[in-house]
Amino acid sequence: MEFRILGNIENARTFAAGRGIRELGRLQRIYGKGRWRKRKGVALVQLADGSLRCAEIHWYEAAGIGKREFKIKHFLD
Repeated sequence: MEFRILGNIENARTFAAGRGIRELGRLQRIYGKGRWRKRKGVALVQLADGSLRCAEIHWYEAAGIGKREFKIKHFLD
C-alpha cells in the first residue's frame, strides 16, 4: 500500500530490539549492521487515493542508518 506520512509520528515506542527482531539478518544484509529496533507509533497518513487517515505505523530503525520499511498495521478512525 502506497502512503505518505504527514507530520510527526506520535507515541513512538520500541517493542523489539536486536535478536528479538525476526528480520534482523535481512535488515543487516540490505542496510548494514546496526542496533536495529522495531518501533511503532501513530501518524496521519495520506493514501494513494488522496484520502487522509490516522493509522498505527510500524518501522525498523537503527542509529546511523535511520528509519526504514514503514508499514500501516491498522487504521485508527
